[in-house]
Amino acid sequence: MTTTPTAERVRPKHPVDEVLPAPKLAIYGFQHVLAFYAGAVIVPILLANAIGLNQQQLIHLINADLFTCGIASIIQSVGFWKVGVKLPLLQGVTFTAVSPMIAIGTAAGSGTDGLLTIYGAVIVAGLFTFFIAPYFSKLIRFFPPVVTGTVITIIGIALLPVAAADAAGGAGPNLDPTNGKYLAYALGTLALIVIIQRVFRGFMATVAVLAGLVIGTLVAWMLGDANFDAVGESSWAGVTTPFYFGWPQFSAAAIISMIVVMLITAVETTGDVFATGEIVEKRVGQEDIARALRADGLATTLGGVLNSFPYTCFAENVGLVRLTQVKSRFVVAAAGAIMIVIGLIPKAGAIVAGIPHPVLGGAALAMFATVAVVGFQTLSRVDFHDHRNVVIVATSVGLAMYVTAQPDVAKAVPEWAQIIFGSGITLGSITAIFLNLIFHHVGKSWGPAVAGAPGATIRLEQVNEMSREEFGATFAGLYQGPGWVVDAAYDLRPFSDTHDLRRAFQEALFGASEEEQKQLIGAYPALGATAVAHGDEGEESTRDQGTVGLTRLADHEHDELAGLTQAYRDKFGFPLVICVRDHASFKTVLKQGQQRLENGASQEQAAALVEIAKIANYRFNDLVATANPIHSARQRGSTSDV
Repeated sequence: MTTTPTAERVRPKHPVDEVLPAPKLAIYGFQHVLAFYAGAVIVPILLANAIGLNQQQLIHLINADLFTCGIASIIQSVGFWKVGVKLPLLQGVTFTAVSPMIAIGTAAGSGTDGLLTIYGAVIVAGLFTFFIAPYFSKLIRFFPPVVTGTVITIIGIALLPVAAADAAGGAGPNLDPTNGKYLAYALGTLALIVIIQRVFRGFMATVAVLAGLVIGTLVAWMLGDANFDAVGESSWAGVTTPFYFGWPQFSAAAIISMIVVMLITAVETTGDVFATGEIVEKRVGQEDIARALRADGLATTLGGVLNSFPYTCFAENVGLVRLTQVKSRFVVAAAGAIMIVIGLIPKAGAIVAGIPHPVLGGAALAMFATVAVVGFQTLSRVDFHDHRNVVIVATSVGLAMYVTAQPDVAKAVPEWAQIIFGSGITLGSITAIFLNLIFHHVGKSWGPAVAGAPGATIRLEQVNEMSREEFGATFAGLYQGPGWVVDAAYDLRPFSDTHDLRRAFQEALFGASEEEQKQLIGAYPALGATAVAHGDEGEESTRDQGTVGLTRLADHEHDELAGLTQAYRDKFGFPLVICVRDHASFKTVLKQGQQRLENGASQEQAAALVEIAKIANYRFNDLVATANPIHSARQRGSTSDV
């Protein structure tokens, strides 16, 4: 059957670019709005209270905020020209700006005078971000997985206290962690989301968060714990007009402060873009970061004009994308349209605002934790045999959690530094970037230690410069008998990291001829052999088999294992090879050997090669652990638990 040229040219759409049917767009979009709403309105509430705005002014700020959030989200998700990353990223007012804006507003006399000075700084900072975007995006090489994974993990973990506060009644006077009813609403909503995702498939599973929020709210309303009185008190229409409070005022100090805020949020946006790219399985490049930051800048400038504030990608909704696996960016665009409508109809906003904090907190616990899971997935690609990466992640996460757990720490530093110490996400992100620069980009680096002993370590760059004989002598212990595996791995230099070096040995093993592979399998000693216990087969074999006591078996155990290994050799013609370190006891080793006796010869040759690869992997870890005393200490600790 021939394929027409037209059919050959048709390529399936990426899930990100899929336009779903209108009903699904509406439902999924509304789910995003519900997940986002509390975080969206908290900034104007905090600011209005701090600089002394009245109730009517606060209502207008909330309407303006939602209206501009909708526009900003459409810009970011749909995109035009070189603006908007075209990923399912929803835009919201950045929490990083709260403290600086309060400081700016208070210094300018509070009230509307302070608000106008804030808007002047916001407009200029937005323009600055828009024009600096292509230059900032060139720094993408300073965001390897060790940085992006750390930032994404910190974002998820640092947001969990926000969810926990909501679950306990909401920050402020209603906060009461001892309230059993709050706990029941939060855990009940979380349980509903989990049950729906476990029981249902397809569409219902993707709206689990929405269903949990709606059901939780209905239950709270029937029990008298959800109040919708504000709906009747709200007007039907509330249009925000440009410069509603007056013409913006420009202060150099305020502008500089807000530019610093936008530089920090640029780091957070970069992390969110990478996180979303991971979730939707779309590669993120330099131009994508530039487009996302231009959208941030344009949205922030619009915020200053339309009586709102600085905008950035909202990490809360990144978690929702991961949880539901609905990857279409047009869902976020639909959410943006819904927010525009809510911003124009205060009654609609009042309905959404009626969701009880504990119900929202229960859903947020699931969403925010999934952001951290994305960070874990990214960090799984990091070479943690390189202890520099351990230091980067541990220090960044540690500082982020310190500030998150003890927010008053910010008061211990000068006012200019409070913008950094006031947010765990900000402090952790900056720390990860800074330490990555120090460890990986400043000064001569010989790469991670891969062999040798403390004080006489062999590092990756030295391995790349070795002669064939030196390379063979260093890594000969990874395999028994013939040295062709190590010799073939040498030809795959240079190695970019320890993962690459480890992979070279595996490729050499599985890429060899069948005769070479049989020769190698035949070189491995019998399990439980006396020669292994005495060290005659090399210290590596003694260490391998000693992990579950095969070097000190009782007489009846020795006889039982010897009978198995002899039966195996008689049937297949080569020794029984098992990676003993994968097992917890002598019994499980024996059980695997007995099961493998039932296999065919070709299947067992392949199985033996897999076991040899596992053994070599453990021995490689031993080399790295010996060269790295801190890693070695961790290895000894884990071994002692066996």
